[in-house]
Amino acid sequence: MSSREEELLRRLDRKKIPRHIAVIMDGNGRWARQRGFPRLVGHTAGAKSVREIVRACGELGVHALTLYAFSTENWVRPAAEVKGLMKLLVRTLQREAEELERSGVRLRTIGDISALSQTVRDELGRVVGQLKDNRGLILNLALNYGGRQEILQAVRSLLRENVKQVDEDILSEHLDTAGLPDPDLLIRTSGEFRLSNFLLWQCAYTELYVTKTLWPDFRRVHLYEALLDYQTRERRFGGV
Repeated sequence: MSSREEELLRRLDRKKIPRHIAVIMDGNGRWARQRGFPRLVGHTAGAKSVREIVRACGELGVHALTLYAFSTENWVRPAAEVKGLMKLLVRTLQREAEELERSGVRLRTIGDISALSQTVRDELGRVVGQLKDNRGLILNLALNYGGRQEILQAVRSLLRENVKQVDEDILSEHLDTAGLPDPDLLIRTSGEFRLSNFLLWQCAYTELYVTKTLWPDFRRVHLYEALLDYQTRERRFGGV
């Protein structure tokens, strides 16, 4: 651990660690382009950041970490890139499953994974099953996910069930994130200031943190900086 990481870690108030952190992992393509590499090289480099941030969140006692891995809009990317992303997802699951189990991580997904290939669904199912009894960090992968689509699906479920009275709690129970607290902190890398159709309902009162750091360069030190900034916020939830 670097001296900078040690300093930031000492300053963190362990009693004010967010229960749920969400991350828009942006900048893989730009990271690769700046270095003259194909975009997929950036996604591969970004997988290393995922590994480090999952470890760090587990060590800090974060309850849930939701990563925006593949959006409903990402299907418009070149077919070769999408295919490469899916292969990378399978390889990463295969490579990381044992460490995730040792670390007590439980894996969940949100989004419509029925649109993913059978190979991807099978590997997801295998690892989800392998980790289902763990009681540590919940790693929530958003795959073929869109916030508007999630809300529409929840409304359709309520209509099918003929629910007459709907409040916020009932709607939340029909979202993909049912059972999880709403995110306390949303981190977006690469400097873009938008939600990009991510957790639109759940982020109503979430604290937002934007960094210019591209996702493949995002490490523990950047996570600690985000957490320290979060701990300076006064969360009033509309009150005074």
